[in-house]
Amino acid sequence: MDIREIQDLIKFVAKSGVSEVSLETDDFKLTVKTEQASKAGRETIVYQVPSEAPAPVVQAAPAAVAAPAPIAEPASNTVTIKSPMIGTFYRSPGPDKALFVNVGDEVAPGKVICIIEAMKLFNEIECDVKGRIVKILVDDASPVEYDQPLFLVEPA
Repeated sequence: MDIREIQDLIKFVAKSGVSEVSLETDDFKLTVKTEQASKAGRETIVYQVPSEAPAPVVQAAPAAVAAPAPIAEPASNTVTIKSPMIGTFYRSPGPDKALFVNVGDEVAPGKVICIIEAMKLFNEIECDVKGRIVKILVDDASPVEYDQPLFLVEPA
Protein backbone atom coordinates (compact mmCIF):
# COMPACT_ATOMS: atom_id res chain seq x y z
CA MET A 1 0.00 0.00 0.00
CA ASP A 2 1.54 3.31 -1.05
CA ILE A 3 1.02 6.79 0.43
CA ARG A 4 -1.60 7.73 -2.22
CA GLU A 5 -3.76 4.75 -1.28
CA ILE A 6 -3.42 5.67 2.39
CA GLN A 7 -4.49 9.25 1.63
CA ASP A 8 -7.48 7.94 -0.34
CA LEU A 9 -8.45 5.77 2.63
CA ILE A 10 -8.24 8.80 4.95
CA LYS A 11 -10.52 10.77 2.62
CA PHE A 12 -12.95 7.86 2.47
CA VAL A 13 -13.08 7.59 6.26
CA ALA A 14 -13.60 11.35 6.60
CA LYS A 15 -16.45 11.37 4.04
CA SER A 16 -18.18 8.26 5.35
CA GLY A 17 -18.51 9.51 8.91
CA VAL A 18 -17.21 6.31 10.49
CA SER A 19 -14.90 6.75 13.47
CA GLU A 20 -12.37 3.98 12.78
CA VAL A 21 -11.21 1.70 9.96
CA SER A 22 -8.60 -1.05 10.34
CA LEU A 23 -6.90 -2.90 7.51
CA GLU A 24 -4.51 -5.79 8.15
CA THR A 25 -2.54 -7.98 5.76
CA ASP A 26 0.47 -10.25 6.18
CA ASP A 27 2.75 -7.29 5.44
CA PHE A 28 1.21 -4.44 7.43
CA LYS A 29 -1.52 -3.21 9.73
CA LEU A 30 -3.22 0.14 9.11
CA THR A 31 -5.72 1.84 11.40
CA VAL A 32 -7.38 5.17 10.59
CA LYS A 33 -9.28 6.85 13.42
CA THR A 34 -11.14 10.15 13.38
CA GLU A 35 -11.86 12.17 16.48
CA GLN A 36 -14.86 14.44 16.19
CA ALA A 37 -15.41 15.11 19.89
CA SER A 38 -13.37 18.28 19.68
CA LYS A 39 -14.97 19.23 16.34
CA ALA A 40 -11.43 19.74 15.02
CA GLY A 41 -11.61 16.81 12.61
CA ARG A 42 -8.23 15.29 13.51
CA GLU A 43 -7.03 11.96 12.10
CA THR A 44 -4.53 9.55 13.58
CA ILE A 45 -2.86 6.94 11.40
CA VAL A 46 -0.98 3.99 12.79
CA TYR A 47 1.11 2.10 10.21
CA GLN A 48 2.97 -0.95 11.44
CA VAL A 49 5.87 -2.21 9.33
CA PRO A 50 6.52 -5.98 9.54
CA SER A 51 10.11 -5.55 10.76
CA GLU A 52 11.69 -5.25 14.18
CA ALA A 53 11.69 -1.45 13.89
CA PRO A 54 9.09 0.43 15.97
CA ALA A 55 5.98 1.39 14.06
CA PRO A 56 5.93 5.02 12.91
CA VAL A 57 2.89 7.02 13.91
CA VAL A 58 1.83 9.79 11.55
CA GLN A 59 -0.56 12.42 12.80
CA ALA A 60 -2.34 14.70 10.35
CA ALA A 61 -2.76 18.39 11.00
CA PRO A 62 -5.98 19.41 12.78
CA ALA A 63 -8.92 20.80 10.83
CA ALA A 64 -9.06 20.32 7.04
CA VAL A 65 -11.71 17.58 7.40
CA ALA A 66 -15.21 18.90 7.02
CA ALA A 67 -17.99 17.36 9.03
CA PRO A 68 -20.46 15.38 6.90
CA ALA A 69 -23.12 17.65 5.48
CA PRO A 70 -26.44 17.20 7.23
CA ILE A 71 -29.09 15.65 5.04
CA ALA A 72 -32.12 17.86 4.81
CA GLU A 73 -35.36 16.34 5.98
CA PRO A 74 -37.24 15.10 2.91
CA ALA A 75 -40.50 16.79 2.11
CA SER A 76 -43.51 14.79 3.26
CA ASN A 77 -44.56 14.14 -0.33
CA THR A 78 -41.27 12.50 -1.38
CA VAL A 79 -40.00 8.93 -1.29
CA THR A 80 -36.37 8.31 -0.34
CA ILE A 81 -34.47 5.71 -2.35
CA LYS A 82 -31.73 4.27 -0.16
CA SER A 83 -28.58 2.33 -0.90
CA PRO A 84 -29.09 -1.44 -0.62
CA MET A 85 -25.35 -1.99 0.03
CA ILE A 86 -21.98 -0.49 0.90
CA GLY A 87 -19.89 0.56 -2.10
CA THR A 88 -19.09 3.36 -4.52
CA PHE A 89 -21.98 5.29 -6.09
CA TYR A 90 -21.88 6.03 -9.82
CA ARG A 91 -24.43 8.10 -11.74
CA SER A 92 -23.47 6.68 -15.17
CA PRO A 93 -22.38 3.31 -16.58
CA GLY A 94 -18.96 4.75 -17.52
CA PRO A 95 -16.91 7.96 -17.52
CA ASP A 96 -17.88 8.86 -21.08
CA LYS A 97 -21.49 7.61 -20.85
CA ALA A 98 -24.70 9.55 -20.21
CA LEU A 99 -26.06 9.83 -16.67
CA PHE A 100 -28.80 7.38 -15.68
CA VAL A 101 -31.03 10.13 -14.22
CA ASN A 102 -30.99 13.87 -13.50
CA VAL A 103 -33.12 16.05 -11.26
CA GLY A 104 -36.52 16.42 -12.94
CA ASP A 105 -36.37 13.11 -14.82
CA GLU A 106 -39.40 10.82 -14.72
CA VAL A 107 -38.70 7.35 -13.33
CA ALA A 108 -40.69 4.15 -13.10
CA PRO A 109 -40.21 0.85 -11.26
CA GLY A 110 -37.44 -1.16 -12.90
CA LYS A 111 -35.58 1.85 -14.36
CA VAL A 112 -31.85 1.80 -13.54
CA ILE A 113 -31.03 4.99 -11.63
CA CYS A 114 -27.40 4.37 -10.59
CA ILE A 115 -24.67 1.77 -10.10
CA ILE A 116 -23.03 0.82 -6.84
CA GLU A 117 -19.66 -0.88 -7.12
CA ALA A 118 -18.94 -3.34 -4.35
CA MET A 119 -15.89 -5.62 -4.44
CA LYS A 120 -15.31 -4.99 -8.16
CA LEU A 121 -18.93 -5.90 -8.99
CA PHE A 122 -21.10 -3.21 -10.58
CA ASN A 123 -24.64 -3.52 -9.24
CA GLU A 124 -27.42 -1.72 -11.12
CA ILE A 125 -29.83 -0.08 -8.70
CA GLU A 126 -33.38 0.13 -9.99
CA CYS A 127 -36.09 2.54 -9.00
CA ASP A 128 -39.01 1.01 -7.10
CA VAL A 129 -41.46 3.90 -7.39
CA LYS A 130 -43.04 5.85 -10.25
CA GLY A 131 -42.41 9.57 -10.07
CA ARG A 132 -39.95 12.40 -10.68
CA ILE A 133 -36.40 12.79 -9.29
CA VAL A 134 -36.45 15.80 -6.94
CA LYS A 135 -32.94 15.60 -5.50
CA ILE A 136 -29.77 13.53 -5.87
CA LEU A 137 -28.20 13.27 -2.42
CA VAL A 138 -24.81 11.70 -3.29
CA ASP A 139 -21.95 12.92 -5.46
CA ASP A 140 -20.74 10.76 -8.33
CA ALA A 141 -17.94 8.31 -7.41
CA SER A 142 -18.57 8.78 -3.67
CA PRO A 143 -18.58 6.00 -1.09
CA VAL A 144 -22.02 5.07 0.26
CA GLU A 145 -23.15 3.10 3.27
CA TYR A 146 -25.96 0.58 3.57
CA ASP A 147 -29.34 2.34 3.88
CA GLN A 148 -27.85 5.76 3.02
CA PRO A 149 -30.35 8.02 1.19
CA LEU A 150 -29.43 8.37 -2.51
CA PHE A 151 -32.41 10.04 -4.20
CA LEU A 152 -35.60 11.88 -3.33
CA VAL A 153 -38.48 11.02 -5.65
CA GLU A 154 -41.84 12.79 -5.85
CA PRO A 155 -44.36 10.00 -6.46
CA ALA A 156 -46.63 10.31 -9.49
